Amino acid sequence: MEGERRASPARGERAGGGAPPSGSSGSSAPPPPLEVLDLDEDEDDLEVFSKDASLMDMNSFSPLMPTSPLSMINQIKFEDEPELKDLFITVDEPESHVTTIETFITYRIVTKTSRGEFDASEFEVRRRYQDFLWLKGKLEEAHPTLIIPPLPEKFIVKGMVERFNDDFIETRRKALHKFLNRIADHPTLTFNEDFKVFLTAQAWELSSHKKQGPGLLSRMGQTARAVASSLRGVKNRPEEFMDMNNFIETFSQKINLIDKISQRIYKEERDYFEEMKEYGPVHILWSASEEVLVDSLKGIASCIDQCGKATEKRMFGLSETLLPVVHEYVLYSEMLMGVMKRRDQIQAELDSKVEALTYKKADTDLLTEEIGKLEDKVECANNAMKADWERWKQQMQSDIKSAFTDLAEENVSYYEQCLATWESFLTSQTNRHLEEASEEHL
Repeated sequence: MEGERRASPARGERAGGGAPPSGSSGSSAPPPPLEVLDLDEDEDDLEVFSKDASLMDMNSFSPLMPTSPLSMINQIKFEDEPELKDLFITVDEPESHVTTIETFITYRIVTKTSRGEFDASEFEVRRRYQDFLWLKGKLEEAHPTLIIPPLPEKFIVKGMVERFNDDFIETRRKALHKFLNRIADHPTLTFNEDFKVFLTAQAWELSSHKKQGPGLLSRMGQTARAVASSLRGVKNRPEEFMDMNNFIETFSQKINLIDKISQRIYKEERDYFEEMKEYGPVHILWSASEEVLVDSLKGIASCIDQCGKATEKRMFGLSETLLPVVHEYVLYSEMLMGVMKRRDQIQAELDSKVEALTYKKADTDLLTEEIGKLEDKVECANNAMKADWERWKQQMQSDIKSAFTDLAEENVSYYEQCLATWESFLTSQTNRHLEEASEEHL
């Protein structure tokens, strides 16, 4: 729906200035376990993260792919030394929109930059999920063998009464924020023209920009060629890409398993927390009828209450530090499979032309020219993927290590807090018994 309100670009100041809209989410409680059901928010958004959808438009043969030496260098160059950050993006203030035909959420996107190619230093726009989906598709089209960050899925948490629960909206907002900042930090994707338009264009400008590009028949032809290449397969995939493919398959299996176990642990922890909330008050009620045990029962109730608060804090940490990171890399594993398929499609088209030339199935001069262009395209695609692969692996290893380190620290803190609570109770009980024994002796 292109009719939602969007603010015009601003220079150094925010537009609007009002309070956050009613659709904003500010909940800090841990989200419920992620048992998911498909959510039909928009027709255009369905099955975003199915394995087939990762080959969106199948445009591995896009003319946008650079073949000149200078373009190839720009495509695959990844600087060793990090540059000063010059693009800051924030996704916030989700807002509900209700029309006669649909209900949807838009998010405010504030961009601050010092780059010369931008017309201003600050922009503020509103975007909905399908706009993010369009951007992802354009990035895949322009850079078929780069690893595009994943978008959050099109799902809703099972058991919610409201279609757009605050926790769900907040979880999505965080994921969309990370998606844009991943792109902004990428050495190649950050300079993509469609990315710039997404961050700066007003509603009518974005709508007009979306209508540009290849026509329907051209896209259908590209898709048909991609499908044909996919069916033919790759006869001789280079060994280094065989190793990559094996890594992707193993990584996908392991990260999916860790994701499932982590979700199960979180659910069990939540159930335990709910039991603890009922367990403590029982001791208080019991103490009313046990005059001799009243202090001990109230002490136990207090310990349970303190441990319950520590458990709630650990649950929140689990939902904020580990679960989102692990699940993002589940989605990354699907994206990697799509990248490998697109690389294979480019090579498969080259292989088919070489085979046709071998058997002289068509005009040899024309085939020789096409083969030369495809060889450049394959080389560019391979170099881009290899460079981005190393960058992605370093990012993945850093993120996973940080997530598990944070989890370990939170677990240590949790158990130390619970241990100190119960030890304090035991000490007070022991001292009390000693005092009572001393008084009896006297």
